[in-house]
Amino acid sequence: MRKVTLIKGDGIGPSIMDAAVAVINASGANIEWVEAEAGLGAYERHGTPLPEATLESIAETRVAFKGPLTTMVGEGFRSINVELRKEYDLYANVRPAKSWRGVKTRFEDVDIVIVRENTEGLYVGLEHYLSPKKDIAESLAVVTKAGSERIVEYAFQYAIDNNRKKVTVCHKANILKFTQGLFLNTAREVAARYPQIEFDEKIIDAACMHMVMRPEQFDVVVTTNMFGDILSDLTAGLVGGLGLMPGANIGADAALFEAVHGSAPDIAGKNIANPTAVMMAGVMMLHHLGEHEPAQRLQTALESVVNAGEFVTPDLNPNSKTGTSGFAEAIVAALR
Repeated sequence: MRKVTLIKGDGIGPSIMDAAVAVINASGANIEWVEAEAGLGAYERHGTPLPEATLESIAETRVAFKGPLTTMVGEGFRSINVELRKEYDLYANVRPAKSWRGVKTRFEDVDIVIVRENTEGLYVGLEHYLSPKKDIAESLAVVTKAGSERIVEYAFQYAIDNNRKKVTVCHKANILKFTQGLFLNTAREVAARYPQIEFDEKIIDAACMHMVMRPEQFDVVVTTNMFGDILSDLTAGLVGGLGLMPGANIGADAALFEAVHGSAPDIAGKNIANPTAVMMAGVMMLHHLGEHEPAQRLQTALESVVNAGEFVTPDLNPNSKTGTSGFAEAIVAALR
């Protein structure tokens, strides 16, 4: 029995996480859930959005399954997610974007995985004002050879482990000669060690254009922190939105799997939130834990329900009367 820290989160978090836990349990996975708190609810109860007990739980289990969190404006951490990534050195953010037959979008057969460096770049938080009037500000990007090497290594190893054929590095080294140049040159060095995987380079702005014109030319994409943040939302738009996009944050000895969308407090408690994203994150988590058969069973059941389009939430089918819990029940039935 593998223990997993369960953080249900804020807003719609508890309802979509309850749905996800139900289908994971029904998949036959050997999981013991250890509940912990984070976010706005934790702040209101404990005076901190990230209680020490939660950090201790993740340190013990080394795997967390998390719903969306509300970060308080002007209080606590600038981002709870960033704090968790820093605390456990979760350097690889992995966001697969795959088309669903039952979801109408501009493109069919999109299958792109964004591998984003998760701990460096402009998101390290090194920024300040340069004048007393606070009318000039400066942000510093940090890119290291070690950090660049490990994320590109992760992308190539991911490609090998998942029978992928190509890795594209996205960069802005034509302008940012030092930081982006270091990332690109390191990527080239790593790519030379994987001759069996096709390697491609794209300047980030051109990559965005190509991705919305011919997404089929992309397979695994590796890039720096902020560019990865942008590209992962772009690819979400190609397959139907953030409600269908899972996310994983992977480190050397810890991992966190999550819904990447917000906590949507406006629809909390209405039993209409779509739990697909966090269920797919659950599939990623099961594979990470070596529970490959339950993971595949769950993915197959989830795809069958979404593609059929009958027992899905209203965002996927406006004519559907099925809520979050009913959607989960349909997947459990498919698993059986």
